[in-house]
Amino acid sequence: MQSYEQSLQQTRKFLLEHDDYLVVSHIQPDGDAVSSTLAVGWLLSCLGKKYTMLNEGPIPQRMEYLWHAGEIANLAEGDLAREYSRVICVDCADFQRVGLTQRHFASDALIVNIDHHPTNNGYGSVNLIKPDAAATAEILFDLLKTFEVEWDIDIATALYTGLLTDTGGFRYSNTSPKVMAAVSELLELGVNGPMLAETLLEEMTLGQVKVLNRALSTLQLSPEGDIAWVSITPQDMLDCEAANEDLEGIVNYPRNIRGVEVGILFKVIHERAVKASFRSAGKVDVAALAQVFGGGGHTRAAGARIDATLEDAIPLVLQEVRRHL
Repeated sequence: MQSYEQSLQQTRKFLLEHDDYLVVSHIQPDGDAVSSTLAVGWLLSCLGKKYTMLNEGPIPQRMEYLWHAGEIANLAEGDLAREYSRVICVDCADFQRVGLTQRHFASDALIVNIDHHPTNNGYGSVNLIKPDAAATAEILFDLLKTFEVEWDIDIATALYTGLLTDTGGFRYSNTSPKVMAAVSELLELGVNGPMLAETLLEEMTLGQVKVLNRALSTLQLSPEGDIAWVSITPQDMLDCEAANEDLEGIVNYPRNIRGVEVGILFKVIHERAVKASFRSAGKVDVAALAQVFGGGGHTRAAGARIDATLEDAIPLVLQEVRRHL
């Protein structure tokens, strides 16, 4: 098995030797996914390469300040006219996380898989995976260091965004000395840390406040008080005029209750499909929990889709959480 440094060099070689890339991240992209997509785009533009950035859906509005964010094509607004033989996947824990963008992968496509999820199974032709990295943005920070390109405020802001969001504002246990050293370099390049923290972590839309209120009205705890969960339905989303991005962070509310080991957000996709988002206080490896249902993620933050009604999914998931506890 090759080392991380060898993987960095292999990825560097691939990016230099090829051209005409499709860059994708996971469905319902978060800060790390968006910033990583744009960081790769920025690098390819510096190298004089052709590239297209694509996602199955829209990027969160609060990230529109990022370099060329408007150039990430939204598959929901129409298919691209072609397939690509060179694909770069960022922040996708498994191949299915790229969603419908895979319809634009050529059958013989070579894939570069850049990710930090421990559950990543190395689906790429080239795999740059570092499970102990705080974010995919941290891996891209290292990758960009291998190229002779001049860093500017645009790339610094993109990388800072990924690190800020995936560490919960540098509060989570993945906030390592290496992360803080990288952050120091990015701040020296002129990143406005307080502004980004306000925009990404503090500001809330009215829809977000409404859907949070709706979710908290469904709050339930296990008899032992160590599992707490909330749920949201499509009708709730309509009533609150909320977007998918407005659900970000809601799962932390049940998790933050004193004594709770696992917090869960159940989001109904349709009548017989539910997405479960898990957060752990540390006792339970929710990545392993999510894998039971075909999902994945991190030790303390993961998710999975359950093909069942909400009424059936909740006891099914709670039984599995109890088993892990």
